[in-house]
Amino acid sequence: MKIIEVKSLAIPDVKVIRYGRFGDHRGFFGEHFRKSDFEGREDIGDLRNAEFSQCNESWSKAGTVRGLHFQWNPYMGKLVRTLWGHMVDIVLDIRKNSPTFRKAVCYDMPALKGADFGEWIWVPAGFAHGNYYPDESHIEYFCTGQYSPGCEAGISPLAGDIDWSLCDLELKQEFDAMLDNAPLMTDKDINGLTLASWLENPNSEKFL
Repeated sequence: MKIIEVKSLAIPDVKVIRYGRFGDHRGFFGEHFRKSDFEGREDIGDLRNAEFSQCNESWSKAGTVRGLHFQWNPYMGKLVRTLWGHMVDIVLDIRKNSPTFRKAVCYDMPALKGADFGEWIWVPAGFAHGNYYPDESHIEYFCTGQYSPGCEAGISPLAGDIDWSLCDLELKQEFDAMLDNAPLMTDKDINGLTLASWLENPNSEKFL
């Protein structure tokens, strides 16, 4: 895996890992994951010690909004990339003792077929995760914990008490415009928790 760049977002524990592709007249080849290349790297935070136990894929129609989901017992970090289409990732800090608690950021992740790089976004445990889709898209993500029914919850992306002050302004405006135009969402996500209601849940103490 040829790691070109690692960058931290406005919430520093959320990382973007850019890796190289090798192109020629036929197309490209890329090694998008190799565990040994993550081990020992100080610049990738918790990812350097991550053990992945599940891999998921998701296909979404244009105008879809998903999230904001999280899990405990076991905790679940996610390493996410766009295979084709255009995903914008959303990450919300739910760690009560964090200086960025309640704050959300977005990261634009279109699939670029002709690019000489690809990208992962690393969302550690302690964050609620979701995404929205300007275009039909297919994504995949590695998880550090297997799905555990009964040990999951979700903050609604519509919740009025999310702090978006760290979010890229253009992406937030795009997201708001999508919400104004009847996005494709599940009832579960529409009716998800507010931050205030989640903080009343004893399980919120698991995220410090």
